[in-house]
Amino acid sequence: MTARKKITGGRIFDGIDWHDGAALIIEAGHVKGIVPAGVAAGEAETMDARGLLLVPGFIDLQVNGGGGALLNEQPTLDGIRQICTAHAKFGTTALLPTLITDTREVRAAAIEAGLAARAAAVPGFLGLHLEGPHLSVARKGAHDAALIRPMEDTDLAEMLACVKALGALMVTVAPENATKEQVRSLAAAGAVVSLGHTDVGFETACAYAKAGARTVTHLFNAMSGLGHREPGIVGAALATGTLHAGLIADGFHVDPASMGIALRGKRGPGQIFLVTDAMSPIGTDMTSFFLNGREILRKDGRLTLADGTLAGADIDMLSSVRFVHEKLGLPIEEAIRMASAYPADVMGIASHKGRLLPGTDADFVLLTPELGMKSTWIGGEVVFAA
Repeated sequence: MTARKKITGGRIFDGIDWHDGAALIIEAGHVKGIVPAGVAAGEAETMDARGLLLVPGFIDLQVNGGGGALLNEQPTLDGIRQICTAHAKFGTTALLPTLITDTREVRAAAIEAGLAARAAAVPGFLGLHLEGPHLSVARKGAHDAALIRPMEDTDLAEMLACVKALGALMVTVAPENATKEQVRSLAAAGAVVSLGHTDVGFETACAYAKAGARTVTHLFNAMSGLGHREPGIVGAALATGTLHAGLIADGFHVDPASMGIALRGKRGPGQIFLVTDAMSPIGTDMTSFFLNGREILRKDGRLTLADGTLAGADIDMLSSVRFVHEKLGLPIEEAIRMASAYPADVMGIASHKGRLLPGTDADFVLLTPELGMKSTWIGGEVVFAA
C-alpha cells in the first residue's frame, strides 16, 4: 500500500479557508497539501469524498471519560484507550483524559497510565489534564471537598516531572490553594495552567494570568461571576487578552444568552474554545455511574449528583459544534475553529494540529453537509467510520 493518499470530491476546510474542487494530499500521516482536484498526485490511494465536508479533527482538552470508562475509576492504559476510542466516534482526534480531584494514589496511577499511553502511541491521546485537587472548596462543584488541598512541594515536583515526561499537561488550579510562584514554575516548565473552581476576584485572577496562567476552566461554571463592581474570574477571562477560556456548550452548564455575550465580549488574542467535560456514559446507554464513591445520575442530557449538582457533561464534541452553530448562530467555520484550531493554540501545538496545512498531522473528520458523522481520521488512517 502506498504511503500517499488523495481525498477528493469533498469541500475542504483547512482551519482558515474553504477549498472547493480540491483534493487533500496525505503523505506518511501528514498533510502534504491541498491542490486542485485535477492535479496529479503521483502514485496515491484515492478516496472520493463527494458531497462531504472535510474539516480539521476536533481537540478536546477536558474529557473525564467515555465508552463506559472514567479516568478516576480506571486510571490505566486500557481506560485511556477506551476513552480515546469512544470520542473518536464523534470527531475527536486528540484529547486530554482528565482526572478530577482524587487521592494521591489515584493521581499517580493516572500519570503512569498517561506515560504508558504515550509510549503506546494510543490514537487520539494528547496528554493529561489534572483538574484538582488544588481547588477552592467554596467552588468545588462535583469535586469531593474532603480531597481538596493546597499544592505542596511534592505535588509541584510530581507535576513538573509529568510535563517533562508527557509533553502535554494541563493543570487546573485555584489561587486559594496554589501560589503564583507555583503557577510560574509550572508554566515555565511547559504546563498549561488553567484557573478554575475558584472564588477569587478580578485582580487576583489577573495577577495569576501575569504569573503564567493561560486559560480558564469551563467558563462561568464553578467560579466567581461577572458583577458590576467585582468582575470576578468571568470578567478576568473576558477582559484579559492572554487568557483563553473553555466552554461547555450543552445548554445546561451555561445559558445560550450568556455564551453569546461572552463570545462577543472576549478580548483577544485569547479565544473561547469548546470542551465537553464528558463523563463515562458518552457512547453508551448507561443511566448512572460512580465517581469517588458517589452515584452520578444520567437523565435528559444532564449528569447530576443526587442533590442536583451538575457532575460533568453528557455531550460529545460534534454535538457541541452543532450547538454553537445552530443555537448561537455562529458561522460553521468559527464553530469548527472553537473545536480544533483554538484548543491547539491553547496547548501550543498549532504547528502540527488543529489545522490542515502542509506539514500538520492528517487528523480530520468527514461530515455530511448537515454535520452528520461519516468518518474520523488520525494520522491519515481511518479510526472510525459510521
